[in-house]
Amino acid sequence: MKLKFKSQAYQTHAVEAVVKCFAGQPKRSGVQYRIDPGHSKTGGMQHQLQEDPGFKNAEVVLTPSQLLANIQAVQRHQNLPISSALVSNKISPINLDIEMETGTGKTYCYIKTLFELNKQFGWSKFIIVVPSIAIREGVYKSLQITAEHFLETYGKKARFFIYNSKQLHNLESFSSDAGINVMVINVQAFNATGKDARRINEELDDFQSRRPIDVIKSNHPILILDEPQKMEGAKTLESFKGFNPLMILRYSATHKTENNKIYRLDALDAYNQKLVKKIQVRGISLKNLAGTNAYLYLGDIDISSSKPPVVRVELEIKQNSGIKRVLRKLNKGDNLLELSGGLDQYKGFVVSDINAYTGTLSFTNGVELSVGEATGDVDEMALRRIQIREAIKAHFEKEQVLFHQGIKTLSLFFIDTVARYRRYDESGESSGEYAQIFEEEYNSQLNEILTLEDNPYNDYLRGIAASKTHQGYFSVDKKSKRLVDPETAKKSTEADDVDAYDLILKDKERLLSLSEPVRFIFSHSALREGWDNPNVFVICALKHSDNTTTRRQEVGRGMRLSVNQIGERMDHPATVHQINVLSVVTSDSYTDFVAGLQSEISSALLARPRIADEKYFTGKVLRTADGDVEVTPQLAKQIYKYLLKNDYTDADDKIANTYHDAKQNGSLAELPAELAPYAAQVFELIDSVFTDAQMPTIEDDRKAKVNPLNENFDKKEFKALWEKINRKAAYAVDFDSAELINKCIAALDNELKVNPLLYTVQTGAQLEEISYDAIKEGNGFYTTKTETARLNNSVHSSVKYDLIGKLTETTQLTRKTIGSILQGMRFDKFSQFTLNPEDFIAKTARLINEQKATVIIEHLTYDEIADSHSLDIFTQDKQKIDLNRAGGKLNRHIYDYVFTDSKIEREFVKALDTSEEVVVYAKLPRGFFIPTPVGEYNPDWAISFKEGSVKHIYFIAETKGSMSSMELRAIEKSKIECARKFFSKITSDQVKYDVVDSYGKLMELVK
Repeated sequence: MKLKFKSQAYQTHAVEAVVKCFAGQPKRSGVQYRIDPGHSKTGGMQHQLQEDPGFKNAEVVLTPSQLLANIQAVQRHQNLPISSALVSNKISPINLDIEMETGTGKTYCYIKTLFELNKQFGWSKFIIVVPSIAIREGVYKSLQITAEHFLETYGKKARFFIYNSKQLHNLESFSSDAGINVMVINVQAFNATGKDARRINEELDDFQSRRPIDVIKSNHPILILDEPQKMEGAKTLESFKGFNPLMILRYSATHKTENNKIYRLDALDAYNQKLVKKIQVRGISLKNLAGTNAYLYLGDIDISSSKPPVVRVELEIKQNSGIKRVLRKLNKGDNLLELSGGLDQYKGFVVSDINAYTGTLSFTNGVELSVGEATGDVDEMALRRIQIREAIKAHFEKEQVLFHQGIKTLSLFFIDTVARYRRYDESGESSGEYAQIFEEEYNSQLNEILTLEDNPYNDYLRGIAASKTHQGYFSVDKKSKRLVDPETAKKSTEADDVDAYDLILKDKERLLSLSEPVRFIFSHSALREGWDNPNVFVICALKHSDNTTTRRQEVGRGMRLSVNQIGERMDHPATVHQINVLSVVTSDSYTDFVAGLQSEISSALLARPRIADEKYFTGKVLRTADGDVEVTPQLAKQIYKYLLKNDYTDADDKIANTYHDAKQNGSLAELPAELAPYAAQVFELIDSVFTDAQMPTIEDDRKAKVNPLNENFDKKEFKALWEKINRKAAYAVDFDSAELINKCIAALDNELKVNPLLYTVQTGAQLEEISYDAIKEGNGFYTTKTETARLNNSVHSSVKYDLIGKLTETTQLTRKTIGSILQGMRFDKFSQFTLNPEDFIAKTARLINEQKATVIIEHLTYDEIADSHSLDIFTQDKQKIDLNRAGGKLNRHIYDYVFTDSKIEREFVKALDTSEEVVVYAKLPRGFFIPTPVGEYNPDWAISFKEGSVKHIYFIAETKGSMSSMELRAIEKSKIECARKFFSKITSDQVKYDVVDSYGKLMELVK
């Protein structure tokens, strides 16, 4: 496998945020110096200067006020809190914070950032400092696997190495090489003092009597701190001074010390933008039943469309070899006294009700258990066994779906004692209790799966032995005296242990391959943070809660989006949260775990604003296609009054649930005319005010029930409908580039209007009488005069723009085509470039892209191909549904239940399901899509009508809240037009495609 990387907007924005802080810094590379510091003395003799030249980072020539202005501009563009001063300290005058949620690729971001800093400013010496060996190995691996990707982007490779005091030739090369050089070092290698001082601070005979830290210091490196909150001890901070850093870039999801924050992608942003997995929790809670010691554990409830629900219960059963705890399927009326072999503890335990909607099991004696509850004699090992069983079950449930999509499933167990997984004594290695329990439970569930049917997935499972599918990684094994750090300790002599270290920490591609049998990983604290693997889908904490590891840290190990067997990231917007779902198996109840996790996430969002008043909105930036628009006090008042008028805020000016409900239902009140042109940006700004209603939904993994296909799926009318719409087609676009050029020229001549750069001068005077409160609130002066003027163009004379290159990049047209468009423009339009180059580029690119889309749609044709969609797309998702949120069981849909995306869709389903004209209908799965030049398009509904009742027997519907093309986004309009051409080409007159906003509109079209 070879992992694939692509440019993603949010990562590009993170890189740009750093680069724009140094706008105006000249590019300088190849700044030379002598490698030997020249002042080190041993035995009273001064060393001679070495002849070899070295290269160092050029100084930042911007003044502190220029830097601060740049930082403030970056913050203002992102609506971040504005820094009042440039945060400086004894280590470095420049300290920048980049906040990125765990799992969003911060390592990729800072690697790309160092390439961009080299490209823009010539800086070439970088040191990545990490707090642990696991993170160090992960960073080094990232540098390896992204090397080719960045070579394609930047045309050069970085030279990188892990600092090792026994391999100082790497440090020599780091200093003497003029290219991009990256050193990765873990904090333990340099932060010791006194008798424990590291070799990095010592004069070394094997390093020409120099101190490694002095050579590093001369490079004036840029320090990149990964997880800086773990490196804020006094000794560590003091040690950083020895590096003489040009600047410090801090990357973390949980900054403790705030510097100048220039980028924020927090937990809320990451979830809403679908950059991380969804979370489900499978909690286990203990229930004390008065007057009984009967052991019971309710695992889950199985439902189907044709049979009554059954429960899986673990109970004690008397056998010849003694009393054992066994999993049994129970039906209504089953008597546990009989099933247990006559154990008196189960007297009166007769199943009276199995409620799949509430997830409860009731007995005739009044005892009731909920899914995930255990009662009776439940000691710690019994609880751990249940957790291991549930983790394996969750793993199998995910794996049987993901396997067919070429995605490997991994599960991660955190344990508190290494010996519980692996033991060592004089006789050698042996399995601990957890390893033994794992294999017992794994084989038990595996046998149940293999009895169902023969298929490729079952063949895959048969080829993996239970003993080979789990492995452990521990930073220290005290009993065997083995340390897995290859630099600081003696390596194990056992090949399996070295393989486990390499597999889990270094060989990500191998671990992600389906040919590698290891699917379950046991770890102590070593993988608590920093280590990541995109395909961890289950996390199970087999340990007591403590204050050193948060729920968020543990969950963070599984938040990255997965990859398939050819290294592609599974981030398609339509399916990202269907594929990428992390299950957390915990010994807490679902309610307790979620409350704790939500609290931790909420605490991490303290920097988010909570009050939606005029003061907050004033001065914020609305980012539009035409450029940034500042929210004036007048606009801020309009936003505030809009929220107030519609009861979207409460008495404390906090966003009320009524706002979020209205947005979810598509029923938000119209904005005032003054705000309407910026509607999307205004609502984005309102959403930036945090409320608990915005917290990511953490689902109960146990509430997800199978949503089976029903008899409607087998109806001849649905089969006939499917035969008419399941064909696939390829599109072609054949147009004359001269036509596109002429359209672009006409659009630019008619519509291009660049905003000149302006500056405002305000003159003020002090009030005659000033109160303390006025001074405190900044109201001691009043404005006497305001003047606005155009900025002198000569200010930009030193800035070089590759105009054609910029437009080529943003439009994906050739340089020749862009050149022809620019040459054809009227001179008065082209000359607007000098008024505001950035605004000219942005607006020109937008107008060209609009014309490009129009030409593509006009000249688009579809040709049917031999391939077609299989009926398997309705079954491969293994549809699951939360019955508590599904509404009533449906009569005419091919599934018993259906999820809808809006109130409009819910009303549409209700009408379809009660219509006498409708025979059968289906919410089309994500696997059914139409290829278009602007992305894949997935229609909503396929409907079959009774023959003779309507003009069109079959219908493909797209439900939208607005029928007006003016209110549909350009991307939606383009896809809809493509769909019209697609269906008119591949279907008969019996099939019609259109957009509707209600069942009434649908019937108008088909009658």
